[in-house]
Amino acid sequence: MSKVKYYYDSDTLSYRKIERKKRTTFKYAMIFLLAAAFFAFIFVFVGSQYIESPKERALKRELQNAQLQFELLNKKMEHAEAVLSNIADRDNTIYRVYFEANPIPDEQRRAGFGGINRYKNLEGFDNSKLIIESNKRLDILQKQIVIQSKSLDEIASLAAEKEKLLAAIPAIQPVSNEDLTRMASGYGMRSDPFTKVRKMHKGMDFTAPRGTPIYATGDGVVKRADSRATGYGKHIRIDHGYGYMSLYAHLYKYNVKRNQKVKRGDLIGFVGSTGRSQAPHLHYEIHKDKKAINPINFYYGSLTADEFNKLLEHASLENQSLD
Repeated sequence: MSKVKYYYDSDTLSYRKIERKKRTTFKYAMIFLLAAAFFAFIFVFVGSQYIESPKERALKRELQNAQLQFELLNKKMEHAEAVLSNIADRDNTIYRVYFEANPIPDEQRRAGFGGINRYKNLEGFDNSKLIIESNKRLDILQKQIVIQSKSLDEIASLAAEKEKLLAAIPAIQPVSNEDLTRMASGYGMRSDPFTKVRKMHKGMDFTAPRGTPIYATGDGVVKRADSRATGYGKHIRIDHGYGYMSLYAHLYKYNVKRNQKVKRGDLIGFVGSTGRSQAPHLHYEIHKDKKAINPINFYYGSLTADEFNKLLEHASLENQSLD
């Protein structure tokens, strides 16, 4: 209930009730509404720029967190790029050189993506530049990882093939030093024991007692174990692959048969004096691409430096061969 107001009338010397005119009431009401509208405008359009709502504060925190995550992601990519760069350097300068493969050019490793704009859908946002740059780096990094992965697959394949090659090459002496009497004759021009004429001796002669074990000098497959070759008597031929073949002649007996797979160091036969031979010994040859080569270069797998030097000294003497 509104209060009733009075005023003192000096003419009548009495108090009279103040009667508010409707026009005045309407005026006051309009003034109040205008003032309310003005303050509302100030609050909505001006105050809202300085006063954050809970939703705005939440969105702002999410944006700050997103920016932080992008910064962390970029740091992780920097680390990944450094690691990948180190692997690529070793790949080009060590692995691919060792296995005789051509290095991968840097422009191929670090190439970007040409053609259409792959990031058009990321444009038009407040942080578009940050997002696009991060995506570009990530895409290039993924491409580099794919290239490096394929390179390492190739290196693994080459390594496996290299391991087979190293195992296949005839690399040990066919007769153990403990069983060896002496190295009688080496590769080169020698005097024939029967005709006394100098001719090419295509292998090395190891003198040893009859029945001395003979070992395969590398992995391979026995292609022959017979006496059907002139002058060799009972002999064995092993195909090592990669163009290499080893021959063991004048055997007493075999310990392998044709088409049998052998490993380096396997016992394949025994020293004898069959065929064109003056005394029990092993005549040993190595062929590369069907051409006889000096076996002296293939004993790195079984001899010490001193043993090899002594063998080299004896092999260099132009003496008489035993076959």
